[in-house]
Amino acid sequence: MKKHMLLFFITAMIVFASPNKNMAADNVQSMIDSLEEGAVLQLEDKTYEGNIVIDKPMTLIGSKKTVIKGDGTGNVISVRAPGVTLKNFTVTHGSMNRNTSEEFAAVKVYSNNNIIDGLTISDSFHGVYLSQAHHNLLQNVTVTGMGKGIIAEQGNGLHIYYANDNTLKNNTIKETRDGMFFDHADGNISDHNHISETRYGLHYMYSNKNTFKHNTFTFNTGGAAIMQSNELTLSDNEFIFNYGYKSFGLLLLSSNDSTIENNLFFLNQRGLYIDQATRDLYKNNQIIKNQVGVELWASSNEQIFTLNQIEENTIPVATLGGQGRNSWHLNEKGNQWGSTFPLTDLDANGIGDQPVTYYSSLNKLIEEQELTYLFLKSPAIGVYEKMNELFNNEEAIFEDPYPLPSVSEKTQGWIWLAAAIVAAGFILLKGRHVLCSIFGRNGRRT
Repeated sequence: MKKHMLLFFITAMIVFASPNKNMAADNVQSMIDSLEEGAVLQLEDKTYEGNIVIDKPMTLIGSKKTVIKGDGTGNVISVRAPGVTLKNFTVTHGSMNRNTSEEFAAVKVYSNNNIIDGLTISDSFHGVYLSQAHHNLLQNVTVTGMGKGIIAEQGNGLHIYYANDNTLKNNTIKETRDGMFFDHADGNISDHNHISETRYGLHYMYSNKNTFKHNTFTFNTGGAAIMQSNELTLSDNEFIFNYGYKSFGLLLLSSNDSTIENNLFFLNQRGLYIDQATRDLYKNNQIIKNQVGVELWASSNEQIFTLNQIEENTIPVATLGGQGRNSWHLNEKGNQWGSTFPLTDLDANGIGDQPVTYYSSLNKLIEEQELTYLFLKSPAIGVYEKMNELFNNEEAIFEDPYPLPSVSEKTQGWIWLAAAIVAAGFILLKGRHVLCSIFGRNGRRT
């Protein structure tokens, strides 16, 4: 009897001294399983062990110090029921295993009409993954990846796969592979997200009729890459300092019938990179201080540029592969080109008195040698341009027949117009002989 008691005591001590690491996970899962549909589970300020599955409508709420930590073998949280709310806690340590058909995430959602709000995510392959999940709200989520040095080993901040009509807003994503990736996902809205230090801040593949507005992309290799996706609206976004070899603010590849309006493209290697695109509209954008303002390939046609401010770029426009059928005005409203193409507007109608035509020899150099991008600010490039200009080797890159004067040019135009009116009035009042006595009959002062 004493031996049995001693054995029981030793076993109990071992259990309490070395508790099963899944006990907390079992407790969380047990609590979830014991709840009725629609219940609210308030988590404490401590670390809970994953992985957990939510298969009923419910609300899971944490606080600043609440952590759900996965075991590194799967999704930390799997949402399989509609009507689930996850709010205000940290999720970490999901599986990084890529040798499986399952793409793991900190939070993977397989259902509709859920709310993911205020989560902080790290140490997982994907951050939040919507898999054939529709009408979900993702907001105030922060996802931090492992950094750009190991992009190939990690997933995306927000991954939207065959998922429609979702809203993603006020999320912050950094150091992941792609910030937001859309694959066969239509009708989604992305609003006020901040994405930095990724490969592509935004990546669309075969995703149509999405709206992307008020988002900020900084320090990415590419700001936004739109591929094989149509009828998109990108408005009021900022693409700032997306820089590196062949980097861009916005890439449109085989993207048709989209509207790009009121965006800022500032200090990118290429503000806009357009290839195999058709019937897109670029309106009221600011394309400023990029290495190349707009890189437009001849495979793109029916692109319309109007009311854009395209100023202080090293190269305003590079048209490569020949000339496509594109227009630099709409309804006789062209674009502002700043000091690169000084204009006058003597009749004060808001249109320059002469068209803007840009001649350059750099398009062929860029086509033949991609490393040219790295030397566009070099004095040698300026010498190259001057030599080709001297030998008439330059060609017309684009023509804007209705350029818009910048603010300073508009002011200058009014000054010239006022001066002309004063001169005309002076002639009428004083007579031509007064001017002759001042300047002489040949125009020289006497």
